[in-house]
Amino acid sequence: MTLTRCDRVASDARTTGTDGFARLALKLDAVASGLNGVAYLALATVLDSVFGITTAVQYPVGAFLLLYAVGVLAVGTRKEISRTGLTAVIVANLLWVVLSLVVVVSGALSPTGVGAVWIVLQSLTVGGFAALQYVGLKRM
Repeated sequence: MTLTRCDRVASDARTTGTDGFARLALKLDAVASGLNGVAYLALATVLDSVFGITTAVQYPVGAFLLLYAVGVLAVGTRKEISRTGLTAVIVANLLWVVLSLVVVVSGALSPTGVGAVWIVLQSLTVGGFAALQYVGLKRM
């Protein structure tokens, strides 16, 4: 029995895995992080009263998120995704989740009720990205 080209490609994909799912999860994370960063930078003076988080916190967080988005996008758009790079993104996302929840529980930044809900929702979203990226890592 001879294998057709399609059969060989399908067989290779099953044995070596694919990075398509991880790539998608990384790109979604980069877009969400970048948009958040832009929002924190552009709307900091509006969001400070809504979230109760000062512009002195929002500006550096916004800048960090923009840089982070570029880094995540760089990992997700390489010809071959680095397992180490993907793992670093997953760890960074999990760290963000933990720190966000610590901020809410401790009241460290004195967020308003809306701000606290936003922080929790954001941490759940970031945790979701980490979970998707982990699944992608396992599929590679």
